[in-house]
Amino acid sequence: MLKIRYKNNKYNSVWLVEPMITVGRSATNDLVVDDPYVADKHFEVHVTHETLTLKNLQPLKPVRVNTVDVIGACTLKVDDEITLGTIELVVIDPKRESKVTSSEAANATQMRSVHTTGWALKANHTALANRVFPLKDTTVIGRSADCDISLAAAHLSRRHAQLQIIDGALFVKDLGSANGTFLNGKQVMEARVKRGDELRFDALTFGVMGPADEMAKTTVRSIPVQSTPATRPTPAKSSAQQDKLATQHKFNKKEKQVEVEKSNRGWIVLVVVALAVIAALLYKH
Repeated sequence: MLKIRYKNNKYNSVWLVEPMITVGRSATNDLVVDDPYVADKHFEVHVTHETLTLKNLQPLKPVRVNTVDVIGACTLKVDDEITLGTIELVVIDPKRESKVTSSEAANATQMRSVHTTGWALKANHTALANRVFPLKDTTVIGRSADCDISLAAAHLSRRHAQLQIIDGALFVKDLGSANGTFLNGKQVMEARVKRGDELRFDALTFGVMGPADEMAKTTVRSIPVQSTPATRPTPAKSSAQQDKLATQHKFNKKEKQVEVEKSNRGWIVLVVVALAVIAALLYKH
């Protein structure tokens, strides 16, 4: 299956499906061309299998195919260039277009060294074949060829929405579009967007790719260690105090000895008395 797209923008394209597609300024067209020269519905491309026929609907405004001005109709083939005002279109066979030419590969190598934001939109629509659109610090999306991401969607506004990165965070702002900007299914005018969110512009949906939010850093507070109060050293006693204590100790010891001696004498007296009583009793008998 063939496609028609902007010559200078390979992402702004539509499939040439049967029975036909229309091209013009009106948002009802399959391919919207924003140029003062272009009529609301300027031409049709009729499709019969692999046969393409361009039919100009505005005879007073010719459509140039390669180098020939077409007032009525003509046959189209792969690689034909169609000029409409200042807009250049081309018929392509996606199978024949190489993914990356050698010069594009060199440019891509150079671009990798250029500042990248880390944010991108991944198309969820089959018509965009899951393409990934890297985001700049400020990116405008819409159907106008002047937009940073230009998409030929019938109901997409010329300047539909703006994506802006501030301090590493991504924000979306609707630019007064006719059919709205939606974040995770909810219509928004301005909102912060996070990785994994879904953005929808009219019927085109995109997954948001980007860096994860930084986790809040845990602050570890140092708890002061309470030191154990130091034991106060026992002040050294003077020699006079030491002598006094020694004398007191000797006195106490002597008192204890006297008490023991008194106790012993008491027992001796008691024993002698008991013996005398026993002896007296024996004498009487």
